[in-house]
Amino acid sequence: MTDYFVHERAICESTNIGEGTRVWAFAHILPGAVVGTSCNICDNVFIENDVTIGDRVTVKCGVQLWDGIVVEDDVFIGPNATFTNDLFPRSKVYPKQFARTVIRQGASIGANATILANTEIGAGAMVGAGAVITRSVPPNAIAVGNPARIIGYVGAKDGAGDRTEPEARPDPVTASSVNGVTLHELPLIGDMRGSLSVGEFERSVPFQPKRYFLVFDVPSREIRGEHAHRRCEQFLVCVRGSCKAVVYDGEQRAEYLLDRPSLGIYLPPMVWGTQYDYSSDAVLLVFASDYYDADDYIRDYNEFESLIRR
Repeated sequence: MTDYFVHERAICESTNIGEGTRVWAFAHILPGAVVGTSCNICDNVFIENDVTIGDRVTVKCGVQLWDGIVVEDDVFIGPNATFTNDLFPRSKVYPKQFARTVIRQGASIGANATILANTEIGAGAMVGAGAVITRSVPPNAIAVGNPARIIGYVGAKDGAGDRTEPEARPDPVTASSVNGVTLHELPLIGDMRGSLSVGEFERSVPFQPKRYFLVFDVPSREIRGEHAHRRCEQFLVCVRGSCKAVVYDGEQRAEYLLDRPSLGIYLPPMVWGTQYDYSSDAVLLVFASDYYDADDYIRDYNEFESLIRR
């Protein structure tokens, strides 16, 4: 007696089906597939052999999961979402190994989205209905359109309320909801000759920098950052144009628009930072408290989450 349900009009050739999973009418699961516990496999779903599905996954009607696809726990796949596993398909021509596609834990994929092969949908990410995913999507990003671009991050508090105008703020430094992150209103002096904004190290910039770098000519659909530092502190100012900065401390996530050279944001160590939605003329200036050290970077999101939990 099995401890999972298979509808009488479904074909389930695999015995690797977890407890409490439900397989509905006209679904077809091949012998090599692995499906976890408490999943919901809806009508007209096809699952090929080299497919692994985690626990508590919902696969809505009309989805095909081909060889090479890995779906982690708590993923939602909307109706008629389309996956591929060969970027250059030919009839009766088979690659030695199909490209891998990974849908990380807690991600959601909207109805009719298309996911091209050899991509990764990051943990907690949201793919909008009808989106065409041609490149990997970072954790918690919201991706929409064709080709898809990032328009926001799940759970990111809009930091606009933290950005009162200088004359309305007695203190030029405002704490963010993200632990240790602060917004800095830098002095701005303007007259008929033009404008000047100034910062002083270890005063308005809360450390003595050892390095700076400039980020510019970033296409609007690209993202930068996507890492944390173990020891290094950073201070960001968009000296021209605008970009959005997303900061995350393991519990709170907030998003800030950097759109003038008199506004800076301080990032302490162990805060995950991402910058995206650059205007075409954006120039982002970053001061760093340490010289470049590759070992100081935490570039893997799962590693960052693990370190924060400790």
